[in-house]
Amino acid sequence: SEYGVETLHGPAYGPSSHSAAASSAPSSSSAFRHVVPSRQIVERQPRMLDFRVEYRDRNVDVVLEDSSAVGDIKHILENELQIPASKMLLKGWKTGDVDDSTVLKSLHLPKNNSLYVLTPDLPPPSSSHSGALQESLNQNFMLIVTHREVQREYNLNFSGSSTIQEVKRNVYDLTSIPVRHQLWEGWPSSATDDSMTLAVSGLTFPCHRLTVGRRSSPVQTREQSEEQCTDVHMVSDSDGDDFEDATEFGVDDGEMFGVASSALRKSPMMPENAENEGDALLQFTAEFSSRYGDCHPVYFIGSLEAAFQEAFYGKARDRKLLAIYLHHDESVLTNVFCSQMLCAESIVSYLSQNFITWAWDMTKEANRARFLTMCTRHFGSVVAQTIRTQKTDQFPLFLIIMGKRSSNEVLNVIQGNTTVDELMMRLMAAMEIFSAQQQEDIKDEDEREARENVKREQDEAYRISLEADRAKREAQEREMAEQFRLEQIRKEQEEEREAIRLSLEQSLPPEPKEESTESVSKLRIRTPSGEFFERRFLASSKLQVVFDFVASKGYPWEEYKLLGTFPRRDVTQLDPNKSLLEVKLYPQETLFLEAKE
Repeated sequence: SEYGVETLHGPAYGPSSHSAAASSAPSSSSAFRHVVPSRQIVERQPRMLDFRVEYRDRNVDVVLEDSSAVGDIKHILENELQIPASKMLLKGWKTGDVDDSTVLKSLHLPKNNSLYVLTPDLPPPSSSHSGALQESLNQNFMLIVTHREVQREYNLNFSGSSTIQEVKRNVYDLTSIPVRHQLWEGWPSSATDDSMTLAVSGLTFPCHRLTVGRRSSPVQTREQSEEQCTDVHMVSDSDGDDFEDATEFGVDDGEMFGVASSALRKSPMMPENAENEGDALLQFTAEFSSRYGDCHPVYFIGSLEAAFQEAFYGKARDRKLLAIYLHHDESVLTNVFCSQMLCAESIVSYLSQNFITWAWDMTKEANRARFLTMCTRHFGSVVAQTIRTQKTDQFPLFLIIMGKRSSNEVLNVIQGNTTVDELMMRLMAAMEIFSAQQQEDIKDEDEREARENVKREQDEAYRISLEADRAKREAQEREMAEQFRLEQIRKEQEEEREAIRLSLEQSLPPEPKEESTESVSKLRIRTPSGEFFERRFLASSKLQVVFDFVASKGYPWEEYKLLGTFPRRDVTQLDPNKSLLEVKLYPQETLFLEAKE
């Protein structure tokens, strides 16, 4: 190819490239180089890194310490591949800017890594005939075709494995000149059969000029035909006289050999005026798979806004670029771009790993207008006008979008007239810009999260402090409430006691006088505090009267016992209905009060 990079069999980019390349590459070599770092570190064992490096049809395994530099890898590859290190572009790094002096340890690489080498300044190497043929089949030819009648020029990309007949049928889709009516100039003399591939037809690589026109009359003399065949490559035998009158049987010119024009033989990629973008994308994906196979980019199913949300609005480490594929069935470049570029395993793998891919069909005018409205809303009128002015033959388009803080930026608009290598280079260039921005976003996000964590910790500490203060205040309030409750109970009990005391005091019989003619008993009672109070009772009074008198002084007999001195006895245990005389508390007695246990 023009970039000096051979097409790799199997995914050349992506997480599975290591195993895929190992199984499919025709040759492989291994190199180990022990690089002594400039400063010996005794405390730490060196960490070894494994690199699988792909170049053209070769794989080279390199093992280095993480203290080595990127330039050390190039020096090893220089010996293995016989390519000057200054001519190498070592690609596949996951981080941003990497140069020869970058220390591997600073890149924080995993144990196993996959890289690849580009040599854009070196021509493709010479090889055996079979190798050269295989390389030609993998190359893309640029055919510059001039439509003689309208003086219009078309730039068409075809792989080396395409046939001359396929070129003519694609030109029919573009010019509406049936294959059997096409008159060609510029085909090499070796291109004698329309079934030949472009790789063996003798075309000039990478560009070849051709001219096509319409046969002026379907009937010619043999002399005219022989004279014309000197400089003109005619149609293939398969388009011969047997089908010259096919239109008489209802067969259109473009349906020769069962090949209909694009508009007739293909179902639309997307329904016109689809109400739901997700349903439209489901049909797009199904139709794309039916046309070009299952190896294609994974299209995001949902609205463009949902694709933005998926690509741009997650955590900085999880963000991706957004690739918008704009399809157009009426462009002659579409089939080649989809089948050979967009469905290439390396492109599919790279898009899957680094992009969210969204698609839209611009064939129908209603769908085109709808996308331009979305484009104006999300990207501005300038980008919408750029897409609006694109001609049909410049489709399909591939838009690379990067989300920014304030707006969404269109990094690149890739037209369908490209090659696999050029498409990959432009995707990688966009990825390098995105990676640099992503590293800044990750740094800002980490700093913001650190600030938020500090604030959260401070808020949590403040909340805990407030909670502790609230709990303390509630405990104090509960304690005060309990004290108040107990105080109320105490007051109620005291009031109840006082009421009982007063009631007892009022119910006591009057104290007899000393000169009473009846027998009188004089009792002297000592309280627990050491005070004494005395009273005279009739000897015939019941013992209960004494108990009521003591209770009226604040010493209920339920709480206190009344003890005699000589002999010591518990008077409260005696029958309260007996008289003082009967219990021998006559004529006088000294008693003392003692609290019950």
